[in-house]
Parts: sequence; C-alpha cells; structure tokens
Amino acid sequence: MIKTVFMGTPEFAGPILDTLIKNTEVVLVVTQPDKYVGRKKVLTYSPIKERATKNNIPVFQPVKIKEDYEEIKKYNPDLIVTCAYGQIVPKEVLDIPRLGCINVHASLLPKYRGGAPIHHAILNGDSKTGITIMYMDTHMDTGDMIASKSISILDTDTLGTLRDKLSSLGAELLEETLPSIISGSNQRVKQNESEVSYAYTIKREDEHLDFNKKAIDIYNQVRALNPEPLAHFILNGEEFKVIEGYIGSDTELYPGTICDIKKDAIGIATSDKVYYITKIKPFGKKEMLVRDYLNGIKKEDLKAVIVK
Repeated sequence: MIKTVFMGTPEFAGPILDTLIKNTEVVLVVTQPDKYVGRKKVLTYSPIKERATKNNIPVFQPVKIKEDYEEIKKYNPDLIVTCAYGQIVPKEVLDIPRLGCINVHASLLPKYRGGAPIHHAILNGDSKTGITIMYMDTHMDTGDMIASKSISILDTDTLGTLRDKLSSLGAELLEETLPSIISGSNQRVKQNESEVSYAYTIKREDEHLDFNKKAIDIYNQVRALNPEPLAHFILNGEEFKVIEGYIGSDTELYPGTICDIKKDAIGIATSDKVYYITKIKPFGKKEMLVRDYLNGIKKEDLKAVIVK
C-alpha cells in the first residue's frame, strides 16, 4: 500500500482524508496551527487534526510551510494530497513524493482558481459547479488536470449545502481516480488559460448588502455567505445579518427602503424587485425568524426606513 501525506484544514476536507485512509497508508497529516476560538479564547484543533488524532495519524502544523517542511521529508511519502489546506505549498514539498502532489479543488477548473470557489459560484448565479483533481505546481491552481465531475447548483443551495455536496463529490472522485494516479496511467490535461477566472477569499466588504443591486444579486449573496460569515445591512446604526430570504414583486421605490412588513418577513426595495428577509441575526443576539423579531418591536418604526 502506498504511503501518503494529506494536507488540509476545514471540515470540507474530512471526506478526502477518509478516502485516503481507506485506500492508502496515511503516514502524516499536515494542517494549520491550532487557533484560539470564541470570546473565551479556547485553543481549538482544526477539524482535520481532530480526524487525524482519532485515527492515530501523526500531525504536523507548521506556521509557514514554505519555511518549515523538513518533517514531511522524514516520512518519505509516495504521494501528497491536498484539499483546502490554506497555505501555498512550496516547490520543495512538491518535489518530495515520487507520484507527485495532487489537489482536490472545489470548482471546474480553470474557472474559479483561488480560495473561495464555492462562494463565487453561488454569488455569480452559476447553474453548475464541481470538483477538479489536478497535479500541483508552484502557482495557484494552475496544474494539469486529472479528472473532474460536475453537479447542479439548486436555487435553494447555500454555501453550507453546496459545500457538503462538493465535499462528498470530491471524496468520490478521488476514490475513482486514485488507482490511475498510483499506476501512472492517468491523463494530464492542460488548463485552457483563455477560460481562467479567479475566486478570491471573501473580504469584509463583500459581506455588505447593496440594495442598489438587483434582487437576484441580493438573493445569491445571502445564500453564498450562509452559514458564515453571513451577509449584512445596517438599520438605525445597528448591523443585521441576513440568513434567509426570497424575491418578491417589482418595485420602483428607492433601493434600501423598507417597503413591506408581513407577519413573517420584512420587504426591502432593490433596484428592481422587493427582497423579503425571513431569518436574521440582530447584532449581539442569536439568529431568529423575522416573525419572532417583529413580535418584539413596534412595526411602525420600520415603515419607510432606509437601510444601508
């Protein structure tokens, strides 16, 4: 059985690690350093470290892999597999395994190279996405492709639901592809540089809802940022995070105007239609249905108010 090193960090990468444990001898797991989480600053393992520990696999957590990689060499792996590791892997590491380094990436390359491909697929209203398995090189997601598989993006999909689907799809495709990678019989397909697009990491400003946009753009943004970090708007100086909503009828009102208050939804005008919010998280509070939020305030105070 071949020896593999796995490099990954979030829960998304968990099924990939499970597949490698099932089909290879995973001799080492490389993941990001432990982090202090929450108000109480609890030192927390990454989901991949937790998985590795449960399976009695040694764990290596370099702060900067480009400077600290000698530990990997000690294990003399035949293959290195990465998935959402979170750092650029240097050439010195790529050159270690005889079968090369492969990456399980959550897009149909060359579309959406970068760290947030699932977010951007929903943000842009794409009808499909998928998984690409590729050889790694020294640039970001530019290596030769080995295999890919696509799935549809439903109108109801959020970042959370689509991420789960792609995680399972990645594990499935890796299991199908591993035998040819190990035997060296797999194909190597160059990426078409004319079709390249990028999916850069989501920034704070990407979370803010601009109601000057069309309702479909607001709808997609809310889904693309659910369950985290969540889209938001400002109402009377306070931040409200939006968890769920739907698109209503046409409007010619000023974008950002609260124009309709139902028993279970707040309607805000966009550049073309009303966007109804049904689930929110007011600042400093837990998420709640809009129905419950409205029961605790004077609805008259919201009428004709403009959100920012």
